[in-house]
Amino acid sequence: MLISATAAARLWRVAGISSVFCWLLMLDPSSVGPVAHAAGPKAQSAQTEITTKARQAILMDADSGAVLFQHNADEMVPPASMSKLMTMAVVFKALKSGQIKLDDEMLISVSAWRRGGAPSGTSAMLVPVNTREKLDLLMQGAIVQSGNDACIAIAEGLAGTEDAFARIMVEEARKIGMKKSEFRNATGLFHPEHLMPARELAILARHIIREYPEQYARFSQRELLYRKHKFVNRNPVLGAGLGIDGMKSGHLSISGYGIVVSAKQDNRRLILVINGLERMDERKGEAIRLLEWGFKSFTEFKLFEPGEVVGQARVWGGDRMYVPLTGSGDLTVILPRYPANQKLKAEIIYKGPLKTPIKKGDAVAILRVTSTSQAVNELPLYAAEDVEGAGTWRRGLDSILYMAFRWAL
Repeated sequence: MLISATAAARLWRVAGISSVFCWLLMLDPSSVGPVAHAAGPKAQSAQTEITTKARQAILMDADSGAVLFQHNADEMVPPASMSKLMTMAVVFKALKSGQIKLDDEMLISVSAWRRGGAPSGTSAMLVPVNTREKLDLLMQGAIVQSGNDACIAIAEGLAGTEDAFARIMVEEARKIGMKKSEFRNATGLFHPEHLMPARELAILARHIIREYPEQYARFSQRELLYRKHKFVNRNPVLGAGLGIDGMKSGHLSISGYGIVVSAKQDNRRLILVINGLERMDERKGEAIRLLEWGFKSFTEFKLFEPGEVVGQARVWGGDRMYVPLTGSGDLTVILPRYPANQKLKAEIIYKGPLKTPIKKGDAVAILRVTSTSQAVNELPLYAAEDVEGAGTWRRGLDSILYMAFRWAL
């Protein structure tokens, strides 16, 4: 049967000065039911642990955002051409808002030609200097050929200068939820302050897939014919099977070979980011191996039924001290099928105590579920009831209790 909030042992604690409250639940998966459509044959030989040659890696479920595997995923490193995904995200947003159009023409300036074109010795679309090309074509050059000249031209066309465009990239990254990434150019060419963690590359890929599905199809384009040139998509795993249909590779001598890959099988899409590989051939092999493992080794499990109370959050100055928390519909998580006896740790996390008024349906907390193998799911939790503000006496008492509790810790 399913574990309910009332059946699980709970410990309430405060995490230091950050004022983050957590309910800890130790859950036994043996009593958690797998989602019926996701349950598969229990092959005893299924691999339960995975390692990687990559210096940084993360494997994410695209629908839920669950992290299935991670290794140094928060380490800030030069992302090389993988950061062109951020360039494209800015362009996709401008197109969606009507700020620009696909048939807008943009100039290959002397600067774009020299720093990113033929004279640069880097990956280039080879657009002649002082030539104007349509945005649609330049986007193809940036994605298929990883053309640095195309990216600089786009940046200058949208923001006037590449530096100004890089500032827009940072602003948009923060809106997406990328808290650490820093951008100093539109190309990913080395700059000591142009850095990203693998986790935020995965967050960026997920954002593009969810927000711009019509534009995501561009990452599956195999070839580009431009003037006398025939460019083949630099993504080495495109067309390798497994449902792989994008996204972007990258390489710098300082950070090694890396790639962001997305693949879909049946109704599940995975996003993989690996970086820091020493050889080009390792990149393709690692990407395929990790994706195969991700599709075979994980499935959905239901933790709570619709409307079931998961836990409670402390309220300050309300007509009650706690508000019950529920999910939106079934609360399901993506977890390893094996081993069957592993334990799950569930944390209800919120910044608190919560202040009134609180309305039923307000998103007030996150349920974080971590498996023994460090697969991590985060699900939003909502107030199950209204909580109104109380009088001055109650608010004063709550303040005394809260400060005393913090001091005791």
